Amino acid sequence: MAITLEISRSAGDAVSKTPFYIPAKKPPARPRRTLKSNDTFIVVDSHGDIGVSAGGPDGLFHCDTRFLSHFEFLLNGLQLLLLGSRVNENNSALSVDLTNPDMNFEHGMFLPKDTLHVLKTIFIWDDTAYQRLAIRNYGTEIIDLHLTMSFDSDFADLFQVRGMQRERSGATTRKVVDPTSSIIGYDGLDNRRRCAVLGFDPKPDDIIATCATYHMALSPSQSTLLFTTIGCGVPQPPKPVTFLRGLQLTHRRQRTGARNAATVETGSDRFNEMLCRSMADLVMLTTSTPQGPYPYAGIPWYSTTFGRDGLITALQMLWIDPVVALGVLRRLAAYQSHVDDPASDAQPGKILHEMRSGEMAELREIPFGLYYGSVDATPLFVMLAGLYFARTGDAAAIEELWPALEAALQWIDGPGDSDGDGFLEYHRSGRDGLVNQGWKDSQDAIFHADGSLAKGPIALAEVQGYVYMAKRLLAQCARHLARDELASRLLAESDHLAKRFDESFWCPELNIFALALDGDKKPCRVRSSNAGQLLFTGIAAPDRASLIADELLKPRFFSGWGIRTIASTEARYNPMSYHNGSVWPHDNALIALGLARIGKKQMVERVFAGMFEAAICMDTRRLPELFCGFQRRRGRGPTHYPVACSPQAWASATPFTLLEACLGLQFDSSANEIRLHNPCLPPFLDWVVLRNLRLGQSSVDLKVCRHTNVVSMEILERRGTVQVSMAFP
Repeated sequence: MAITLEISRSAGDAVSKTPFYIPAKKPPARPRRTLKSNDTFIVVDSHGDIGVSAGGPDGLFHCDTRFLSHFEFLLNGLQLLLLGSRVNENNSALSVDLTNPDMNFEHGMFLPKDTLHVLKTIFIWDDTAYQRLAIRNYGTEIIDLHLTMSFDSDFADLFQVRGMQRERSGATTRKVVDPTSSIIGYDGLDNRRRCAVLGFDPKPDDIIATCATYHMALSPSQSTLLFTTIGCGVPQPPKPVTFLRGLQLTHRRQRTGARNAATVETGSDRFNEMLCRSMADLVMLTTSTPQGPYPYAGIPWYSTTFGRDGLITALQMLWIDPVVALGVLRRLAAYQSHVDDPASDAQPGKILHEMRSGEMAELREIPFGLYYGSVDATPLFVMLAGLYFARTGDAAAIEELWPALEAALQWIDGPGDSDGDGFLEYHRSGRDGLVNQGWKDSQDAIFHADGSLAKGPIALAEVQGYVYMAKRLLAQCARHLARDELASRLLAESDHLAKRFDESFWCPELNIFALALDGDKKPCRVRSSNAGQLLFTGIAAPDRASLIADELLKPRFFSGWGIRTIASTEARYNPMSYHNGSVWPHDNALIALGLARIGKKQMVERVFAGMFEAAICMDTRRLPELFCGFQRRRGRGPTHYPVACSPQAWASATPFTLLEACLGLQFDSSANEIRLHNPCLPPFLDWVVLRNLRLGQSSVDLKVCRHTNVVSMEILERRGTVQVSMAFP
């Protein structure tokens, strides 16, 4: 994702900001809460206000534009006191409980705190934010109230909210439409009109372009309801439904979002909470697109189609719900590049990195309208297609995707290997694109042992593993589709790649593969987690894989909470950095799959336990995009990274991937069999029940129990003819 470190640290470099950096200027004065529905999301503070307290990317956002930058509720000119706020377990709504502070009235009346209760309920449906205020008087006297809701919009592009400056913007207008509504409109430089329409029910006593006011008297035990809608539209928002109807539809969508997915229940209440939060976040982040469901990367900065993030999230969810993978594959096939456009790093066959629809993207002030600056999305696309076929046996989908898969292969073997050395490489084509184009895309993420930055074209270690696995998986698809010659060629190419990779990347003095090769084919002799992902792809020979596994669990890598992105012994190690020493849950999840693949189940359990114990310390048991890589200390939780996305799709999918790694889940559609290969459970899980585990038209419910050092399996219910087996080495 397009984020970079704030300073360059190579020797003699001047300290300067780098492109697309996300600043963290002030600590948040209030915690933030997020809700999302398709292409609309909202970030409010713990009081349910927008733009009132410092330190947060507040706003109501739609299609990469902030449609509401300020929204504040005041009682007699004062802010209320917070009793508590929480997003519902299924992410359908935010509930905020507030009360009055001590208040003195002009006529001499004194109102003690905690007399009034205000329950604020917020949700999003169909590009519209809904708010209900339920106000009740628990006092013994009539109370005269003056309630105001002030609001405004700057229609800032999301990249402006992230910190980028613009020389000029379009024109904003504000006007009252009628006694119950106000419109804030924006005529952009891209010749598109964007409107935020605010509606109030009942009719306010006074309304101006940016404020609605109510005057009322509440008797003892009396309550009242006030409703507000904020619709986002280009050029006009949809007509809102009633509050209760919208809330019902939102609840229904959250309930049915994972209706085809397998469910998991365990003997640990805290892990169950973690799983419920993760699945609720995945449902919320998954957006309905014309091609099918697509997990948007994360809130607030990446709530859009990202190729790499969608592909890896779908891979992580494949055993639970393969429908997501098909939606991701179809959408990315639909946006596969057919042109050569250096400004957007596009070449024929390349898979999309990022899609943006805001004003700055429309005007090409940023290159991310349709941006292809990712070296790994294309092999990951082929890899996911092969994994999807292995999981489902859906030959019709592979036939449908075959032209896109062939085009992706042609790019991998052609323009993607610019110097013809057999390795997939990247270098920025456009002046404004990303300098680094792997998953570690910070400007300083790819470096040599002395800390000097690598010069391109750069061949990343893990990307060669993706190509290796992609070709072997696609060979299976080709064989099934009677393309035997292609299957044989792909297998031969993957074998040759593995041999060349070992010769060029192995660093015997480090017992690990190099982070990358630079443009001069010099290896970046850096201990990095990139090598850990090679275990999952299978490109590493068994002896190499075992050495890497041992290295990853040493203290210089393993913080106690998880495996760091680089070891603490490396020149650019910084536990507070984005990519040079932090801990990323999804990275640990893919490494865990690799550790399971080579039989290192005790190591899988250590990684699993670290991630679980980190999540226990997090708000709502939610794993964020990343956290700092400081060594674990007794009595202290993990250290937060200040601008990490939360929720974030591949972090949300991590608990399910770790469970998959422990259980050794394998699906063989040709044999109609589900296998548990060398299964284990970590010490904090005594048992796990998987329900609605599907293969083809059949499904099964399983229970796996831990007994000291072994596990047992029980089939609770079988629907159809699927077979289930458990194998130990």
